[in-house]
Amino acid sequence: MAERPIWRGQLRLALVSCPVALYSVRQPGESLHFHFINPDTGNRVRMVTQDAETDEELSRRSLRRGFEFKKDHYVLLDDDDFERARIDSSSVLTVEKFVPGDAIDPVYYDSSYYLVPDGTERNRADDVFVVLRAAIAKTRRVALSRLVIARRERAVALMPLGKGIVLHTLHDMREIAAPDTLFEEIPDAAPDKEMVSLAVKLIDRQTATFDPADMEDRYEARLRDVIEAKLKGEDLSVPEEEEDRGNVVDLMAALRNSLGGKKEPTKAATRKTKTATPARKKSGCKQTRRKSA
Repeated sequence: MAERPIWRGQLRLALVSCPVALYSVRQPGESLHFHFINPDTGNRVRMVTQDAETDEELSRRSLRRGFEFKKDHYVLLDDDDFERARIDSSSVLTVEKFVPGDAIDPVYYDSSYYLVPDGTERNRADDVFVVLRAAIAKTRRVALSRLVIARRERAVALMPLGKGIVLHTLHDMREIAAPDTLFEEIPDAAPDKEMVSLAVKLIDRQTATFDPADMEDRYEARLRDVIEAKLKGEDLSVPEEEEDRGNVVDLMAALRNSLGGKKEPTKAATRKTKTATPARKKSGCKQTRRKSA
């Protein structure tokens, strides 16, 4: 969990409230990070902050935020201005209503955060937090509220998660593109019942328990292998592309073959079997080193 919360305030339901803190679900430092490098010197490239008109190099610390009220004209805002814009959801997470757990379309979900009790031992209200979490879990509903985060009020959904609560920010409906133009070309005709039945059997055969390990970034893992090979002056062979099965001439036959063919291994079985590493070949690549000043 992050060392510092990104938000602190009160969780309130009617006349009941308790201090809470919000932490990001994501952990830093897990993914690969890249820098722009000058290939002629091997040095990193420094991004310079410049005045758009004079090209004068500036320090970020001296900059202020500005709102363009007309072309090339800005009103400048400082921290005091943003403080004056505070509203109740800046510090209070008031539950406005509850909805069934499946009432929110997945397209509305954005970022996720952990919500936990906050405060010192004297002013913590763990009992209030635990009661609210248990009540939400028992009703199988989702609590809806609003929260100001990153200088923007967001609609949020609160759900029980283990001993705590997970908070999801929700997209504004104006941010969601209507799918009508994308879906209008899909035929309206009812699908063949026998084909649907075969597809259902295929789905049933491949149904298993959800495992977070299934979401591993395999592209990043492969990219790490490429980086390791280049550091050793080797290269990985380009994997062969899978056969294109997009043009299915006989869908019924394809479904039947899928059910009658060799059963696909489960995710768990696949993880237990060590995948053979493609053959490496010498490429003469050298590690790029930063030159000493």
